[in-house]
Amino acid sequence: MAQESTAAEKAPGADAKSRGSRAVRFGVVTSDARDKTISVQVAYALAHPKYGKIVRQSTKLHAHDEKNEARVGDKVFIVECRPISKQKNWRLLRIHEKAPTT
Repeated sequence: MAQESTAAEKAPGADAKSRGSRAVRFGVVTSDARDKTISVQVAYALAHPKYGKIVRQSTKLHAHDEKNEARVGDKVFIVECRPISKQKNWRLLRIHEKAPTT
């Protein structure tokens, strides 16, 4: 019998066949003050349309953290999901790297 793994154990985007194509983003947690919600800063680079110079930009996304396990400074993967609230359309997939504790 083959062992089944949960979605959290799979690589980001690995469940694309069964769940459809869902966007996965990588970012840093900037806030964990709200219950079951984290704010994630996602940075990306793109070429300027006219000049071609690489421009760095970032956006802040709100993600659902069911177990309240992510902390400020953690590097996380988040995955697109159905709307959970007015601002939350993402959920925590897994924590890639924990922030150092002080």
